[in-house]
Amino acid sequence: MLILPSRRQVLTGLGATAGIMGATGVYGFGIEPLHRLVVTRYAPTLPKWKDGPALRIAVLADFHVCEPFMPFDRVAEIVDATNALRPDLILMLGDYPAGKVAWQKLPLSDFAKLVEGLRAPLGTYSILGNHDWWDDPATQSALGGTPRIRKLLEARGIPVLENDVLRLTKDGKPFWLAGLGDQEPFENRWHMTLADLPGTLAKVTDDAPVLLMAHEPNIFPRVPSRVALTLSGHTHGGQIRLFGRSPAIRRVNGHDLAYGHRIMDGRHIVVSGGFGVSRIPVRIGVPPEIVMIELGQSAPEPGTA
Repeated sequence: MLILPSRRQVLTGLGATAGIMGATGVYGFGIEPLHRLVVTRYAPTLPKWKDGPALRIAVLADFHVCEPFMPFDRVAEIVDATNALRPDLILMLGDYPAGKVAWQKLPLSDFAKLVEGLRAPLGTYSILGNHDWWDDPATQSALGGTPRIRKLLEARGIPVLENDVLRLTKDGKPFWLAGLGDQEPFENRWHMTLADLPGTLAKVTDDAPVLLMAHEPNIFPRVPSRVALTLSGHTHGGQIRLFGRSPAIRRVNGHDLAYGHRIMDGRHIVVSGGFGVSRIPVRIGVPPEIVMIELGQSAPEPGTA
């Protein structure tokens, strides 16, 4: 026999549902993006790193500085937390301005001054992301040029690698750091790219292992096995990630590259969830994170601390 719920039960159920949705909204809008900060650790075994040094890499992605979602005191917190991890190398993967989600944009010159405080023996290096271009009216109108944030970072001693490589050495063991130009630099002109993968890797002149910085992970299916590890951001982990899935992020050639450590045909990529927000100011299930990658040494199992 079908027993229908009473009016009181219906109202109670609707009230509970509304309460859960309201609490979730408060958490996703005001708690996870603004107050949580985690360290997500990876210790991948990379076939192409067997001759590389023991290396601790801090990866910082997608700051999107603005009020109220990424104020400068939050940036300072991230800088201090990164330095406390004592990495050998710090890599910044682009998207420093906030774009259209900002309620109030903040001066990028002040942001550059804050990240100048990052400390690592091998240095801090950067690439640019799509918002570094989109938020720069001069480069958008000219369809080229140098975004202002690049000049600001380099003036503070943080090199920006655009289709370029750098040979570094730790404990007498060399490796290459490569950085791609952005794949989506001009808004609404998706056919135009600045990423020159073959030209960049052609600048590698010996057999030392290669780390590749590529803001968008979309290029990963084309990255050759010569690269030991690709590091990307851009996706924010989908900003809403439930049950190990990011529904807002499309697959790339059938592969889920929304977040985390992925292996494709023996090639490795780590996609950071980053710090900030874009489009909608919400994060649920993918808290802002410093990614710490430990290579060539005994390290904790992958996870979040």
